[in-house]
Amino acid sequence: MKGLGRRLNRSLAVWRETTTDDGAGGQETTLTQVATVRGKVDQPSPTERLIAQQSESRHSHNVFLLPRANVRRGDELRGTDALGKAQTFRVQSVVQPSTPVYSKALVELIQTQPGG
Repeated sequence: MKGLGRRLNRSLAVWRETTTDDGAGGQETTLTQVATVRGKVDQPSPTERLIAQQSESRHSHNVFLLPRANVRRGDELRGTDALGKAQTFRVQSVVQPSTPVYSKALVELIQTQPGG
């Protein structure tokens, strides 16, 4: 993927669960923004789009990142699409080829219910 940097056309905020002591002997878990990365979100295939329109289905994408991007399984990636619509993706896995020229994250689009 020569010239990868030019293809990373979206800015994505990386949100990660963090756990802190609550001061009463327990713990509190919150999502905290830990980084902003550049990425390229691949569009799903027509078949994936059709399936995603069905109730309770999953809508997955591949997101290409720089090899040292601070993204890991369980993170949320938040950004906007080309039309300015806010999107949130949950990272399922992150892999690299044998020569680390990029990282590829398999993500699931978190879709909200209409009107909700």
